[in-house]
This record gives sequence, C-alpha cells and structure tokens, in this order.
Amino acid sequence: MDSREFVKIRKKLDKTQREIANLLGISLKAVCSYEQGWRTIPTHVERQLFFLLARKGHQQQENSNCWELRNCPDEKRNKCPAWEFDSGQFCWFISGTLCENAACKSWEEKMGMCKTCVVMKSFREQ
Repeated sequence: MDSREFVKIRKKLDKTQREIANLLGISLKAVCSYEQGWRTIPTHVERQLFFLLARKGHQQQENSNCWELRNCPDEKRNKCPAWEFDSGQFCWFISGTLCENAACKSWEEKMGMCKTCVVMKSFREQ
C-alpha cells in the first residue's frame, strides 16, 4: 500500500487523521508520515484499513463467499483456510489461502494477487 491509497481509504472511511490513528491504534504522527510517504505502511495497518473499508461498505452479494465467486472446485476449497474458518468475504485477510492453487510466500505477494480479485474489488472500488 502506498501513501495515496492510504489517504484514499481514510477519506472513503470519512475519518480525520486523528480519528484513523485512534481506530488503528497508532499515533497521529505515524498517520501523517504514512500519508506523506515518509514511512512504509506496515502490514498490520494495511490489513486493518482494508478490514474497516470492507465492513464500512459491506454490501451483501448473493454469492459473497470467495469460493463461490471464484468457482473453486471442492478439493481446493476444502483445503483452503478461508473455507475452514467460514471467511469467504475475508479471504484476503487470511494468510495461506489457495487462490492460485498455492499459498503466497509473503503478504506483499498475496496483496498483489488479492487487489486484482473480484472479492477485494467489490469493496475497494465502491
């Protein structure tokens, strides 16, 4: 996540810098640093922002689970942590999902894949 995306999500959440700092459990100075691009946005902050964004605009879809939206075969679905923990709307939040038939090696790799997926696009593009 870069500084522009951080600002865009904060504004979609309709929060001030101070309010988003409180929600994320970080300092106002950290928020300012992220938005200016002076500091890298940590994984846990990125995850929390996406979680808040997903919950803010949670629109119920008929097929809201990732395995339905992606038409995952039973053998793949049954091995995936998103299925195991009944978290088909939050597959992007869970490490070890099998979207491309193998778990990603890093959070950055996972987010690169997830940001192009229909599940995450449903709340990022609102």
